[in-house]
Amino acid sequence: MDKILKDYEVGDQVMDDLIAQLAQKSASPETEYLLREILTTNVKLGKESADKGDLKLVNNTLKELRYSFKIFSPYRAVKKVIIFGSARSKNNSAEYKMAEEFSREMTQKKYMVVTGGGPGVMEAGNKGAKSGQEFALNIRLPFEQKPNPYIDEKDKIINFKYFFTRKLVFVKETDATALFPGGFGTLDEGFEMITLVQTGKSRPRPIVLMEPKGSSYWASWMNFVKSQLVKRGYIKKDDLGLVRIAKTVDAAVNYIEDFYRVYHSIRYVAGLAVLRLNREISTKTLKLINREFKDILTSGEIRVSPPTPKEVQENEFLDLPRLVMNFNLRDYGRLCGMIHMINRD
Repeated sequence: MDKILKDYEVGDQVMDDLIAQLAQKSASPETEYLLREILTTNVKLGKESADKGDLKLVNNTLKELRYSFKIFSPYRAVKKVIIFGSARSKNNSAEYKMAEEFSREMTQKKYMVVTGGGPGVMEAGNKGAKSGQEFALNIRLPFEQKPNPYIDEKDKIINFKYFFTRKLVFVKETDATALFPGGFGTLDEGFEMITLVQTGKSRPRPIVLMEPKGSSYWASWMNFVKSQLVKRGYIKKDDLGLVRIAKTVDAAVNYIEDFYRVYHSIRYVAGLAVLRLNREISTKTLKLINREFKDILTSGEIRVSPPTPKEVQENEFLDLPRLVMNFNLRDYGRLCGMIHMINRD
């Protein structure tokens, strides 16, 4: 710890001492070194940059993230689903009605709902949610994006200046994604979500493409992905397993619930991928996943394990059973396939 602190300094003893004192007074012993690095970065930026635009960007970004973490922090133990879709969908459209029903069903299943806070599908998501069970992450735009009237608790509305901080919070604070038909913004959010899971930058999660009755929006999108991305070798066929088209609300709700039926969470410790489970799996399923998914291991086998020393140190879900493996950190579509197989145990 001392080495980490010493290696990253301003280089001015007076400033470094002041930063150390401020970090000690402002943070817990476990996070003091991180706050010291944050403060050091800010001082370095002030000394190195005379560009007002640079400083404004960093300032606004930190403010938006700090406030978002404050709002979400009390609800971190509650699972949440993002609803993405067009801001221009009419309230009598099939996707609006489907989003409203989906939101209602998910909050009845004890999920919280997170939307972009605007009109259209986002409004439907807030409208359908149980009172107090939804958040709105609004983006400030010169047109069309004002907070919708169906957000019951105004302290759960967060207004963002930047798309990138808003999208980061969408991903960081949620556990599932529902995509309804939409425009550039919806496709951008959908492709980014898939990319983050595909590359391991986001934890595995259910991503469901909501296809309202009479619509071929996602079916056409999937045809494009298969004919242009898979066929040309730009993605692997297994990557298609990162998403699921749902033609009914029940199918979408069941898909999301099933994803966390046995699987709980994942983290990486000392070169191992550690899958925490809600319950132990059978010996038969353990043998099956070892046979079917040995190609995603760099060595060894998938095995039952107690909590790792790092997890014990950080008191992470110590009561849950675990599987550990030497995952190749590449085939995340296959990893999601393994999670689905575990959930069928």
